[in-house]
Amino acid sequence: MDRVLVVDDEKEMLDVCRDILRSMNVDVVTESNPLHAIARLESERFDLAIVDIRMPEADGLEVLRQGRSANPDMAVLLMTAFPTDATIERSVMLGATGYVTKPFSPEQLRAAVARARLDRRLRFTSQIPENTRCYEGMFGSCEEMRKVYSLIEQVASADVDVLVTGESGVGKELVARALHNRGARARGRFFPVDCGASPENLLESELFGHEKGAYTGAVASSRGLVEFAHKGTLFLDEVAELSLALQVKLLRMLQERCVKRIGGTDFVEVDIRVVAATHRHIDREVAEGRFREDLYYRLNVVRIEVPPLRERGKDVFGLFEHFLAREAPRFGRTIREIEPAVREALEKYPWPGNVREMLNVVRRIL
Repeated sequence: MDRVLVVDDEKEMLDVCRDILRSMNVDVVTESNPLHAIARLESERFDLAIVDIRMPEADGLEVLRQGRSANPDMAVLLMTAFPTDATIERSVMLGATGYVTKPFSPEQLRAAVARARLDRRLRFTSQIPENTRCYEGMFGSCEEMRKVYSLIEQVASADVDVLVTGESGVGKELVARALHNRGARARGRFFPVDCGASPENLLESELFGHEKGAYTGAVASSRGLVEFAHKGTLFLDEVAELSLALQVKLLRMLQERCVKRIGGTDFVEVDIRVVAATHRHIDREVAEGRFREDLYYRLNVVRIEVPPLRERGKDVFGLFEHFLAREAPRFGRTIREIEPAVREALEKYPWPGNVREMLNVVRRIL
């Protein structure tokens, strides 16, 4: 269990943080005096410190500086009601993992703490080797893809909810399947749901299930995919397409890890991991009110950004060769040589449809 030290001169804030953090299965210690906090950091081991910046006797940056000196492996989150570029820049230079702005919601603090704990873990983990070309169905050895592979390796066993972002066709579902296959839930089932493919009422029934007679045509009770995914992974593809009403129900399920079928009165507990994906600019969707901020914080514990194909350099031609070799036998073809002009054309083209488009191009060529 992680040990977390919270430092703030306001007792009410200490109480709020303690109550929120106890739900995250951590050992919480609080200090209202920054000098006492520094003394504890010099004599005790902590995995994470959450420190207010503005305090009498010693500010949070001084606690950060001395605390990280005594606990070099410790992650530090700063709390501030007055964030400025200069303060943020200095805190990063001193080794802060991040900061939260007061006032914050429970979801914002939980998300920041979860990211800080993961960041701390990733600092001491080796990266994927440079010669890795294929990983869980994904092809590529460029630095951007190796970062994706490495993050999957570490996040898979952490069993936290994940948000996967990237343009259409980059392979977000492959990332979700890799998280499932490499994690503790690999023996469970992987259920993909396309959140933009069904009308709202049908999607709600598909996700949460329904009782007999809940609506016209409901001739029998039916479990939803959330229940079917118990002990496994639920992949919500294009989650930003959900209506605001369904976003509320999804948020409740994520918070309470239980589900109520349409027309039912009983709650069913579920043990699932949720991986969500979207091609939209999710931060803009939140800012413009189309995606709930609290749901965003709940899903965005860890975020994996999959790069577009046009930014993957040498992977473009390598992926083309890979698809040719894989698909040619299906069409009874043998490719003996690829002219240089073909490679030049492939690398100049912007690939708006990304990997999915390239696979279709290869099949059309063959």
